[in-house]
Amino acid sequence: IPETGETITAKQRPIVIITSNAEKELPDAFLRRCIFHYIDFPDKEMMRSIIEVHHPHLEETLLQQAMEAFYNLRNVSGLLKKPSTSELLDWVQALALGGIEPERISRELPFIGVLLKKNQDLDRIPRHQHERGGRQRPFPFSQRG
Repeated sequence: IPETGETITAKQRPIVIITSNAEKELPDAFLRRCIFHYIDFPDKEMMRSIIEVHHPHLEETLLQQAMEAFYNLRNVSGLLKKPSTSELLDWVQALALGGIEPERISRELPFIGVLLKKNQDLDRIPRHQHERGGRQRPFPFSQRG
């Protein structure tokens, strides 16, 4: 410890746990020293539990509509950055604080900038294609490709 001049020696080698969302490549020499444990993206049941922990008083219909739109959005092919659990939690909070009626979520995606962080991804969503001069299609949709 530089500030105290002490040296502390561990009795056992420490175990270090790191997480990665695979957005950046890690060096091979580092990866050779790692043990991997992959965690699947939360299914709808698990995601519901996560949301309820963070937003216990959320209206049921709002929760259902938000989750349906979120998973539909994640299924859009070609997104550079699919929205994650963190974005969903922030979006649900924005919807609730913004007084958004659940029915609006199936027609449009209010506060979509909370979910999508890349302009190219916004261009892949029909509502935004219309706003930027493209053809409008209703959301949710099952476009793949």
